[in-house]
Amino acid sequence: MRNTFIYFMLILGAVLFAYPFLWMIAGSLKPELEIGSLGLFSPNMTTQSYEAVLTKIPIGKAFVNSLIVSLATTTSVVLFGSMVGYALAKLKFVGNKALYMLILFTMMIPFQIVLIPQYILMVKLGWTDTYLALIAPTMMSAFSITLFRQFFMGIPSALIDAARIDGCSEKRILFSIVWPLSRPVIVTVAILTFMSSWNEVLWPLMVVRERSLMTMPQIVTLFTIGGEAESQLGSLLAAATLLSLPVIIAYSFFQKYFIESMASSGLKG
Repeated sequence: MRNTFIYFMLILGAVLFAYPFLWMIAGSLKPELEIGSLGLFSPNMTTQSYEAVLTKIPIGKAFVNSLIVSLATTTSVVLFGSMVGYALAKLKFVGNKALYMLILFTMMIPFQIVLIPQYILMVKLGWTDTYLALIAPTMMSAFSITLFRQFFMGIPSALIDAARIDGCSEKRILFSIVWPLSRPVIVTVAILTFMSSWNEVLWPLMVVRERSLMTMPQIVTLFTIGGEAESQLGSLLAAATLLSLPVIIAYSFFQKYFIESMASSGLKG
């Protein structure tokens, strides 16, 4: 009876969490007059809402822009975050702990405080309306550094010392020995960074005005509040569905490593 109750509650929770997303997908496929119903199925399913979105905004170009920005940001955060995390975890130098405390302190600063200084910097450098303005400010992440450092602290130092005795450089130790052992944390940082970059709206709205360079969340936001949707709820739901699918698909493939890393790396040290 106890297990039956637990499974019932888990199923109920899953339905409550999944229903809004399933309703969004179903609503994007329904005729406009049937969207208000709570049911998920309709005998008059249609793709008109998606056709409207694809014809009114360059969603394909925006998808490519978001993919470029998100992949570039994710790659740089994983690369540089692992390098800094390795240095803080396994290299002994003056100011190691002070530097780590400083990195932790930056995580407490709200993004809105540095928003205007970053924008002024992008204007001074002439990077507005370019990919650099979207990628450069997010190439490093204090959270990723912390996560990598915590995971690397659990790797035996004897293994690294043995590699040093064999003549391996620190760079080779990191990429040839530590990285293969750190797949869960790498995948976790990659997923979190990709999701954060993919869903970012405020910063692209500030630094990009060229329609051909707009990211998918940015152009969907303008489509929603700028009047191009013409108050058609089906078009809004179709745009939201197209925006969320890549992140959901990516998480579905890598959720095993994500959960494993959050369980093994986030609470050590």
